[in-house]
Order: sequence, then structure tokens, then C-alpha cells
Amino acid sequence: MIMQKSVVAIVDDDARLLDSLGDFLKSAGFAVRAFTSGRAFLDDESVPPADCLVTDITMPELDGFELQEAANEKRPDLPVIFITGTRDVETQTRVMELPSGRFFRKPFDAQDLVNAITKAVR
Repeated sequence: MIMQKSVVAIVDDDARLLDSLGDFLKSAGFAVRAFTSGRAFLDDESVPPADCLVTDITMPELDGFELQEAANEKRPDLPVIFITGTRDVETQTRVMELPSGRFFRKPFDAQDLVNAITKAVR
């Protein structure tokens, strides 16, 4: 029997993070789709097959929270995990409302993120 890999979509405007995180998640056994903006993710036909969305919070055009709202219109069941390097008060207030294990501050432990993704796709 062939086991299908879970598909993780990563959205971040930092190309280096996209590359390194994508490579790490692939080595952890996930299929990865990388996007440099929320709009690119939403405009792509792969939104339905994604099993989990990992998104930066602070990005131009659509921030991570806006991306979550838009993605959940298409896929209400899509788990979203947020990452950020921002420490502003508004972001801190919003991330306090997120479920446990759905927020990671940069730099984060990549294995902790893998564990959170694995839990989210179950």
C-alpha cells in the first residue's frame, strides 16, 4: 500500500526561510508547496489539497491572520500554524487567542514545528 504524504503549504515573504523550512519539512516526510505571498497561495489551485498551512504573520498585502480568514472561506477545516518574528502588542494579543501549538516565534525549533504539523493533520 502506498502512503500519501501530507501536503504542507508554507507562506512567507522571506525566500530563505521558505527554502530552508521547505527542505526541512520534505526531509521530515511532508510534501511541500511554498508561496511568497498570501495572494499567491489563494490564487493557486492547490489550496484544496493542502493538509496544513504554515504562514508568517507579518507580510505585505495580506498578513497571516487575513490569509487564514480567506483560506478558511475555501477550506474551513484547514489547520493553520502561524510563525513570526514580530513582537508588537497587537500581534501578541492575537496569538494569545490561538490554540496551543499553533504559534511559533522566529527563530523556532523546527522539530517542534514538525510535531505541531503532524498533530494538526491527524
